[in-house]
Amino acid sequence: MNLKKYSFSFAGFSLRLNLMHKVALAEFENREINLIQEIGNGKEATAIKYYSELSKRLKLLSKEQLEVFAKAELASRKQIAFLAMCKRYGFIRDFVIEVLREKVLLFDYNLTEGDYNSFFRKKSELFPEMEKFTESSIKKIKQVTFKILEQAGIIDNAKQKVIQPQILDPMVEKAIVNDDKKWLMIFMVSDLDIENLVTG
Repeated sequence: MNLKKYSFSFAGFSLRLNLMHKVALAEFENREINLIQEIGNGKEATAIKYYSELSKRLKLLSKEQLEVFAKAELASRKQIAFLAMCKRYGFIRDFVIEVLREKVLLFDYNLTEGDYNSFFRKKSELFPEMEKFTESSIKKIKQVTFKILEQAGIIDNAKQKVIQPQILDPMVEKAIVNDDKKWLMIFMVSDLDIENLVTG
């Protein structure tokens, strides 16, 4: 486990799939993008903030993953965007691998508030800075975490929170395996299946 401090900047941003795809497409096609109009909705400060955050996520994708993200259908774009989120945010990654994946491997698809709260408390013991968060910050982090999972298609919605089995397009799967097969864990793939995918 990576014991570097968690970044929680996602709490003010969520997945932003469409904006992320705009930036990725421009980068893939090697063309300039009108940040203020296309990203910031006419506001320079918003454009700078959004572009900075989106760029940090996209830079963590391999060239192959970026190409898939730029060209793929919506379902695959969501999965690559979620991969970028998990690469960028250890909190999201660890929550998915340690909680959602473990539940799915036990055929339990119902994610509860209690599951999240238990995870958050456990991490607060490892990362003391989390204990300094205000109640409103804690609430916001939880709310946006569930929203991201919903936007990425990992759960059905933020209210019911039923974990959705992930079917990876072969292109997505290949792009992940060629980078690091362990990232398949964020899509609830079992250790055995991960090994079989690589060696089979």
